[in-house]
Amino acid sequence: MEQQIERLYRQHSARVLATLIRLTGDFDLAEEAMQEAFASAVQQWPGEGVPEHPVAWLIRVGQRRGVDQIRRRQVIRRHAREQTPLEEASLPAGLDALESLDAVTIQDDMLRLLFTCCHPALAMADRVALTLREMCGLTTEQVAAALLARPATLAQRIVRAKRRLRELGLPYEVPEAAALPERLAGVLRVLYLVFNEGYSRSDGEALLDVSLAEEAIRTARALVELLPRGEAFGLLALMLLHDARRAARQGADGELVPLEEQDRGRWDRERIEQGLACLARALELTPIDPYTLQASIAAVHAEAPRAEATDWARIVRLYAALQRRQPSPVVALNQAVAVAMRDTPEAGLHQLATLGDEAALADYHLFHAARADLLRRAGRSDEALLAYRQALALCGQGAERRYLERRLAELEC
Repeated sequence: MEQQIERLYRQHSARVLATLIRLTGDFDLAEEAMQEAFASAVQQWPGEGVPEHPVAWLIRVGQRRGVDQIRRRQVIRRHAREQTPLEEASLPAGLDALESLDAVTIQDDMLRLLFTCCHPALAMADRVALTLREMCGLTTEQVAAALLARPATLAQRIVRAKRRLRELGLPYEVPEAAALPERLAGVLRVLYLVFNEGYSRSDGEALLDVSLAEEAIRTARALVELLPRGEAFGLLALMLLHDARRAARQGADGELVPLEEQDRGRWDRERIEQGLACLARALELTPIDPYTLQASIAAVHAEAPRAEATDWARIVRLYAALQRRQPSPVVALNQAVAVAMRDTPEAGLHQLATLGDEAALADYHLFHAARADLLRRAGRSDEALLAYRQALALCGQGAERRYLERRLAELEC
């Protein structure tokens, strides 16, 4: 029974919390009420059995706990300050009366929570932390570990974010239709950052943080169920297609395996099929957005039976479309690498040369690593050595550093 309750917590705590935040009007109070509701479940369900609608049961119990908490606080304030008598004090709207808790209501609350955590009034780092804590249900310690921060620092960040939301009096709601495209873009950006940090860590020794990538995918799945828009499907497709390669990205020794050397038999075919299905859904919905274009590129790799069978010409065209839709030095870098794979290393190097003055790429280790690899392929070993050393000096990720060191050692032999 404990395992079943733990599974329910993992699956449904965000739904329970989302509704309790709406009912109580307070993040912290809602969290306390939710924890007490699950504690009640641990005590009662083994003897009484799991209710037919466990999420609604948990919300009801949490709602009652929220009422109790507010009344206790009112009693304390009354005795301390001799304020309004308890019987005249009001509860937050919606908390003093039970309401219908159907699936649609709970889904709407999930959307409210996600859009609130990703509100543009918050700094991006705060949005990511709050989403992981409240929407994904990770503990403060888990979020801190995922974001490579100290728990105390991370806790302060989350407290600061909640305080800002409270001080600004921001509505706990899904934006109106006119504001939805702009606000949805911010939500997708947060999920994209969460997934990227899990899929390829920016620092530390571990290349992957599977739990972080999984949380991003789980939240994206919930988003497309609640808000089936093309860009949301595109992002989910991108995540699934990249994550399908997870098992092949590291060797048995934990070292990085580049895409062209990966054992494609270890790719998760079920996840690829899911990603392709999401991509097809995204392509049905217009306009085609940057996430859908990136997912289309990932799909070309996923559908190639061997590295040498990759349709690099199509990838070059897709990167060109992505560059028109969302110009970026990093997209231009990836396009140059694709040109090298389609044509020759020298062709790619020629295109990279046009990016040499981009300030955004000067300290980007992957730019220097890509240039080093093309120089190596072109037989320009001395220049490749210098580029690998420059990439190594800028790289802070353990597995990537060791990969660069191996390339250096091969050239120095």
